[in-house]
Amino acid sequence: MNASLPEPSPATGLSRFQSVILGTLAFTAVSTLAFAVWAFGGNWFRGRGGEPAMYAVIAVVFMGLTGAFLHPLLTGSRRWLRFYGVFVPAFLVYAVIWSGFWFWLGSGAGEWLGALVGSAAFIGISAWRLGQWNSVLLAGIVFFVTHTTGYFAGGKTMAHFIGIGRTEPARSTARDRWFLMAKLSWGIAYGLGFGAGLGYAYYSLQTRRSIIQPAGTNPSNGPHDIAR
Repeated sequence: MNASLPEPSPATGLSRFQSVILGTLAFTAVSTLAFAVWAFGGNWFRGRGGEPAMYAVIAVVFMGLTGAFLHPLLTGSRRWLRFYGVFVPAFLVYAVIWSGFWFWLGSGAGEWLGALVGSAAFIGISAWRLGQWNSVLLAGIVFFVTHTTGYFAGGKTMAHFIGIGRTEPARSTARDRWFLMAKLSWGIAYGLGFGAGLGYAYYSLQTRRSIIQPAGTNPSNGPHDIAR
């Protein structure tokens, strides 16, 4: 009987566990900064585009900072640019889908459908850009579960801190601090869930030979194929 071979690591040199940890911690940092736009500047957007404008700015923060924090998840050289080439289109479509369901159906159905369809779009576009479809189903399931768990857990933590804040005197500094913490706590929980799923997915959607290829090219072609 042949002994099973150890699972190969991708060209990043990171194990699956390390990729999940990196994704979790790094994306949580990005998410906390993005949700700070809502926590500290939510009132500013009233009369200046409202929620759509605020969500657009939050999406820009997400897309702008991820390359600096999360590019080690990808293979090859110039990983910053390659990460943006994978993540930005995937996250942009995800954000549009999620926001569309939210504005259409509101909390509850809008959140669940946004999470489901948005997660599928994010993983599908990431798999396309990475040129690797073999693990897309499992990556999509894991991402949807972790992402959605983090999102709804964040809603629970926010409600908890808001409840504490409402026990403080109206317009007090303590009340404002609890409300601020409530919003940031959602960003932290969301980041933990999304980041864990992202780390798992980007590990699973890469192999030793997978280097980001332009859309429509065959990632299996190597120098020996070109020489022919």
